[in-house]
Amino acid sequence: MSLKTSTSDTISKYIKWFFVFFIFLSSCRKSDALKSISQNSISSHQALGAGTSENPNIIFILADDFGYEIPTIDGGQSYSTPNIDRLARQGLRFTRGHSSPLCSPSRFMILTGKYNFRNYFTDSWGYMDITQRTIANMMQSAGYKTCAAGKWQLDGGDTSIHTFGFDNYIVTKPFKISGSGEDFDIFYKNPKIYKNANFLPSSETAGKYGEDMCRDYMFNFIDSNKASPFFIYWAPNLPHKPFSPTPDDPEFASWNPYKLQEKKDSVFYPSMVKYLDKEIGMLLDKLVTLQLDQNTIIIFTGDNGTETSIRSLFNGKKIQGGKAYPTENGTHVPLIVSWPGTVVPQTINSNLVGFTDFLPTIADLAHTTIPAEFGITDGVSFAPQILGNAGTPRKWLYTYYDPNRYGPDGRAAQIWAQDTTYKLYDSASLLYNYILDPQEKKPIGLGTQSKRDSSARNTLQSVIESYR
Repeated sequence: MSLKTSTSDTISKYIKWFFVFFIFLSSCRKSDALKSISQNSISSHQALGAGTSENPNIIFILADDFGYEIPTIDGGQSYSTPNIDRLARQGLRFTRGHSSPLCSPSRFMILTGKYNFRNYFTDSWGYMDITQRTIANMMQSAGYKTCAAGKWQLDGGDTSIHTFGFDNYIVTKPFKISGSGEDFDIFYKNPKIYKNANFLPSSETAGKYGEDMCRDYMFNFIDSNKASPFFIYWAPNLPHKPFSPTPDDPEFASWNPYKLQEKKDSVFYPSMVKYLDKEIGMLLDKLVTLQLDQNTIIIFTGDNGTETSIRSLFNGKKIQGGKAYPTENGTHVPLIVSWPGTVVPQTINSNLVGFTDFLPTIADLAHTTIPAEFGITDGVSFAPQILGNAGTPRKWLYTYYDPNRYGPDGRAAQIWAQDTTYKLYDSASLLYNYILDPQEKKPIGLGTQSKRDSSARNTLQSVIESYR
């Protein structure tokens, strides 16, 4: 063997070992970077692309008539919510999420990112104009498969649901509320379920529980689309009236869902909350089984306050449900965001979040943008806060609320703006410190207000004026 050959082999050997060392060093650095992302979360789209999937699955869960006082994790003491609590422990819990006082306008804000004066006028309860566009349209454009399961309550049936961006659906209340009694709420036992442009025949629903049917449909959708990114809008009817037994109650077998509901039926309310929580647990377990949990964002909230006939123990105090009222009990709802491996677990955030904020937030989390055809939107993304940054939290919330369920009734819309302490109503310029006075029984008069009161009044009035 020549000296030239020996020297060449030696050089090749050193190059080989240098290359191995370089790969090892790069791996160590990459491992450290991923560990840092897991521990400290993510601060920007650039970091998000580096450390996590570009297209996380997103499941939005909207419980019906589910106020802040219900989950144990928030301070509730009347119900069993171990899986909602589990969701919060593995993610981020917002303590200042606010909805509309009623469900249909809340759903409009969630899906479109717009305040209700852009759609919801005196004769449009339970209706969304076909020209509007939704989160599902946006996600379709970003390459997502989309599904709606549960309550719809935005009219239009099959045409609207598909126009608003949902590939697949199984829903209750697909058409506008008439107020005639024809739309009696049958979505629990022997449910009135709408799928593929038709209501299912009674032969397919007799003896069944509607929530089970919607859940199973959603699970089948996940199974069929686990290899591609998906967006699910899951809007359980639970625990909305009619209060009735679940399949876990012995009374379920003989229960007649067509009988007139009586106040005593509210005895089943805790069981309904427990069943909803159980279904959420089933979803979490399914995602783990399919190894989708770390690539799936779950957002959980309620559409408005709890039904007024329900009284619950919350942090040692009895709380009456405030559904349909603009007070804290009517609009303060739980809000949880979970993304295992990305969102820092057991985090609590006290910044304001409104229902128009979900659309831009989901756009950021999915690395997409709101299409220009959506027109004006009103939300503020809180994705930076989900990903561990301060971001730019909201300083105020604005609400346009018209409770005319069945058409014009002579009542003007209620309009208000609030910050973290004060709430100002457009009518008569009523100002409240809703932290000290959550039932809003003591308006702050012009002659008795402090400098801080006055400053808040001026700021909130300017917010209201900006939306004239």
